[in-house]
Amino acid sequence: MRSMTRRATLAAATAMAGLAARPARADVTQLRVSHGYSTGYLPLMIMRDQQLIEKHAAQLGLGKLTVEWRIADGGNNINDAMLAGVLDIAGIGIPGYLVLRDRTLGRRQEVVGISALDTGALWLNTINPRIKTLADYTSNDRIAVPGIKTSYAAVVLEMAVARQFGIENYARLDPMTVGLPHPEAYATMMSGKTEITSHLASPPFSYQELKNPAVHRVLSTAQAVGLMSILLTMTQRQFADANPGLMTAFLAAQEEANGFITNDPEGAVAAYGKATQLKVPYDELLQILADPENGHSTTPYGSLTYASFLAQTGVLKSKPAAWTDLFLPALHDRKGS
Repeated sequence: MRSMTRRATLAAATAMAGLAARPARADVTQLRVSHGYSTGYLPLMIMRDQQLIEKHAAQLGLGKLTVEWRIADGGNNINDAMLAGVLDIAGIGIPGYLVLRDRTLGRRQEVVGISALDTGALWLNTINPRIKTLADYTSNDRIAVPGIKTSYAAVVLEMAVARQFGIENYARLDPMTVGLPHPEAYATMMSGKTEITSHLASPPFSYQELKNPAVHRVLSTAQAVGLMSILLTMTQRQFADANPGLMTAFLAAQEEANGFITNDPEGAVAAYGKATQLKVPYDELLQILADPENGHSTTPYGSLTYASFLAQTGVLKSKPAAWTDLFLPALHDRKGS
C-alpha cells in the first residue's frame, strides 16, 4: 500500500506541476482553482460548470476572465501546490488550511480563507466485522484518509480519538492511517484484497460504502466531534490584496452556486458528474443533498474548534484569537465561528 500512496502523491504533484507558477497581479485575466471529489466541493463544481466566476467578474467590469480548474485531493498535496504558486484558489479541509496558514503567517506566501464551503460529517466505515468502536483498532488495521496528519479526515479522526481516550492519546490511531484520495480509498477498501479495511469517507463515498451489506459504520464525526464546516477556499493573501474585485466576484459566484444547489438539486447533481467524471447514481447524490446533515454555506462554523485542537496538540504555533482572523473581511459581519 505504501507504493500506492507514493504513486497517488506523485500523480497529484505531477498534475499540479503542469501549471506554470506566476506572481499575482491586479485583477488577473487567468485564474487557477482546484476542488476535490466530495459533494462538499459542489459549489465549486457548479461555479465551474456554469462559469459563474467569469460571469460575476464581467458584471464587476473586470473584463474577460479565463478560469483553469484542477482536481486536487489531500491537504498535503493542496498545500504543496499553493506554496509552489501553481494554484490561485484552492478548496481544502479547514485543518489543512490552518496548518498552512500557521506555516506562512507573516511571510510572503501567507494564506487566508475566502469562504467556507460546506457543513457535514465524515463516516468511518469498515469491512472488518471485528471493529465496532475506535477501541477495537489494533496495530494491524489500516484506515484510509486523503492525507496523513493534515487532511480534514486525519485531523477529525484525531479529535474523535482525543474525546474518547484523552487528549494525551490523540495520535493513537495515526500509525494506522494510509493516505489515499477518496475514490481510490473507496475502491481499495471495497475490493477486500488489501490491508486497508477502513475508510474515513466523505459523501458520496461514505453513502456508497454503506449500501454494501459487508460494510458497517464505526462512527460519524457529527456525533464524535459535532456538525461543523469541513471545507473552505483559500488563497495567498498577496493575491487577494492584489485582486479585490476578483475576490468579490468569487464570493458572489459561490453564493449563486449555493442557491442553485437549493433550487435545482438535479442540476447540481449533473454538475457533480461533469466535474468529477465519477459514475455515482443520480438518486444517491440526490439523497445526499436532501440529508439535513449536509449543507453548503460561505459562513464558517467551528473553525476555531479545529484551531484550538491543533494548537493544543502542538501542531499550530500561533492560535488565532477569533474566527475572523482566518478569513477575508467580506465575511467578518457574519455570525460564524
